Amino acid sequence: MAVSTSQVARAPLSASSSILRGYRALRRFPLVPIIVLLVVLIIPAIFANQIAPHDHRIGDLKAVKLPPAWVGPKIVERTVVERQGRVARQNEITLSAAKRRIEKGQATFISGGADGQVDLGDKLDVVVRGGGTWKYVLGTDKQGRDVLSRIIHGSRISLTVSTLAIVLGGGLGTVLGLLAAYRGGFVDTIIMRIVDIKLAFPSILLALVLVAAWKPGFMTVVIVIAVLLWARYARVVRGEALSIKHKDFIDRARVAGASDFRIMFRHIFPNLINTLIVLATLEVGHVIILESTLSFLGAGIPRPTPAWGVMVADGRELITSAWWIFLFPTLAIVMTVLSMNLLGDWMRDKLDPKLRNV
Repeated sequence: MAVSTSQVARAPLSASSSILRGYRALRRFPLVPIIVLLVVLIIPAIFANQIAPHDHRIGDLKAVKLPPAWVGPKIVERTVVERQGRVARQNEITLSAAKRRIEKGQATFISGGADGQVDLGDKLDVVVRGGGTWKYVLGTDKQGRDVLSRIIHGSRISLTVSTLAIVLGGGLGTVLGLLAAYRGGFVDTIIMRIVDIKLAFPSILLALVLVAAWKPGFMTVVIVIAVLLWARYARVVRGEALSIKHKDFIDRARVAGASDFRIMFRHIFPNLINTLIVLATLEVGHVIILESTLSFLGAGIPRPTPAWGVMVADGRELITSAWWIFLFPTLAIVMTVLSMNLLGDWMRDKLDPKLRNV
């Protein structure tokens, strides 16, 4: 059967139009935040044991504070000082130390050394820090542990804490917000005054008090963060539920003899799911910041668990000499929180009927 030229021309046209439609569909989604979350948080958290290149708990004492793989050795100029037993200054090196460095190949002559021996006053190029190696892509910490492996396992801590804290705190706040909105009166007054009291306390101060009252640990951090979150959910849910409470379908359900429990959780709650999803997405970044702050202050996940906040705390005293220990977990926190906030804003625009067509 003969094929017309129009049919031949239509085939590549339809393929290109399909690609164009696929590209337009992808543009509707926040691809950069999603990719960042997959690479930094979700995939490492799920497959940490499989993709971590080293054991995050065991360090190599021969590779302490190695820089990232692309950073070369740090070489400084040193002058051989007068006395062998003298403590060298920053730009000096003792005679005995200079001999040891030259024997190990860690120092070379700038001036002097014509006879092959180290003399007083000679100037040397001394390697004070070795260069990085691709065995440890992001370098090692002060105990010789791989920074990349600890960041990968730290993502599991952040994701687990966020999920549990939001489920516990969000669940409690949702129930109390629904109860306050539906029952009203004295019940509403009591619950919302408790919410006001809770929101009046600084979050970090309240968290430190609660952690001090209990034994620091993983579940303690989860419970403390849940206590900090529930009031936000209660206030938001109450406001949304009050607007739904007076809808016609709620009045018809009440006339039909539905119980208060059924009205709250069968008729009102499903209309709050979009709001709860958006709020949970935005709260993930808040939870990660809280967990990292508590760990940084020594009141969160105890060592040697590789929480991101613990890693930042371990590197704060080495910012000038071993900046990678502090920088990379900080970048992981910033990228995760920023991506979650961008994703939350996008979900709010898509799920809120008022903003859907804006």
